[in-house]
Amino acid sequence: MMEKIISYIKNSKSELGKVIFPTKEQVRNAFVSVLVVVTIISLFLALVDFVMSLILKVVL
Repeated sequence: MMEKIISYIKNSKSELGKVIFPTKEQVRNAFVSVLVVVTIISLFLALVDFVMSLILKVVL
């Protein structure tokens, strides 16, 4: 049982060494990209909501 745990820990350390972590620039670029896309989609949905509410006011 103890051998399995030791083997698991060694394999985990080995796999963790293969991980490539993003640089600060990559993280910043991804953050800005997500922020821009979310902002654009939010503005679009707000516009659609506004137009639909105007249409409903006219119909009702």
